[in-house]
Amino acid sequence: MIYIVGAGSGAADLITVRGARLLGQADVIVYAGSLVNPQLLGYAKSGCQIHNSAKMTLEEVIDVLSAAHFQGLNAVRLHTGDPSIYGAIREQMDALNRRGIPLEVVPGVSSFCGAAASLQAEYTLPGVSQTVIIARAAGRTPVPEGQDIRSLASHGATMAVFLSAGLLEGLTEDLLAGGYRPDSPAAIVYKATWPDEKICRCTVAELAQTARENGIDKTALILVGDFLGKRYDRSKLYDPAFTTGFRQGTEQ
Repeated sequence: MIYIVGAGSGAADLITVRGARLLGQADVIVYAGSLVNPQLLGYAKSGCQIHNSAKMTLEEVIDVLSAAHFQGLNAVRLHTGDPSIYGAIREQMDALNRRGIPLEVVPGVSSFCGAAASLQAEYTLPGVSQTVIIARAAGRTPVPEGQDIRSLASHGATMAVFLSAGLLEGLTEDLLAGGYRPDSPAAIVYKATWPDEKICRCTVAELAQTARENGIDKTALILVGDFLGKRYDRSKLYDPAFTTGFRQGTEQ
């Protein structure tokens, strides 16, 4: 069995209990060295073979995992955050499946969840936003037609923009053209939940300048939307007048 494990958003103790257990049992670990907190390798047992995939191709990763499987070894493919978000795991799973190698995916805490925790923010505020759009700006890698930032911004929903800290001039232009106000609240969260995390609150119009002033050009999440503002409606769930399946409300 090959285990594809989400490492969590950064802090070493934000990996799941299952993920930490599997790391401790692994004979082989292939980890995303450019993003995964190296402290997580402290869960590995003595003698574990550790490979940094930042220096490897897809084919090399699959060869290492395949060799471990056919030698009867336990192997973990360790991804940053949750592997289902910008983890490039589909191509790995397909390659392992073609070789008849069983696998299991273990979810992790995504950086967009870690960033909200650090900001003490709620993405889905009643009367403000009930939709969260996870996206990235088009750079060296394009995005599918109709899924560009300008189109997505037209919804006015909460946006969590990955992999775009070095593209903030163009990102700002697209956010504004899509419908966000220049004074729409925004935040840049650098290395969410890591020891050297940095949080910068600003507006959409100030994104690029704020990043420059704070020396941020990578490994940061861009958050946009009125969920970062002060206005919202009280939730119905805990409203004393609202009846639920568990309590009778006071509404007439």
